[in-house]
Amino acid sequence: MDKSYVTAKVSVNCIIVKDGKVLLVQQNRPEDVRGKWSVPGGKVNQEETFEDAVKREVKEETGLNVIGSERLSIKQEKPHQTVKHIFKVEAEGEVVFPEDELMDAKWFSPEEIRKIKDQLRKPWVLEAIEEYFE
Repeated sequence: MDKSYVTAKVSVNCIIVKDGKVLLVQQNRPEDVRGKWSVPGGKVNQEETFEDAVKREVKEETGLNVIGSERLSIKQEKPHQTVKHIFKVEAEGEVVFPEDELMDAKWFSPEEIRKIKDQLRKPWVLEAIEEYFE
């Protein structure tokens, strides 16, 4: 009998919309994604709930406080890659980002995001944003 175990990396990825615009963050590290835009998010820590991970990641990357969230979809590009849980997030406060981790944080309309799709971290970012607006 095969005794191998499946281990998966899991992340939360947060779509925050204000006045019809989506908050994107520009990656500063790691080097392979430096300058690329994505939605705020990151890995779920061991024994952390999705709700807690959403709150933590949004606060760490944007300074915003989460007041509500709902899972929109789950994405995985290839087997053995991170399983991405995409959340619709309602947040409040002023956007402040950690400059050691991010280069910038800006609000973009869906049309503006489509125009910079080659500057997105991965294709799933645009796919998730389009799902949000369906």
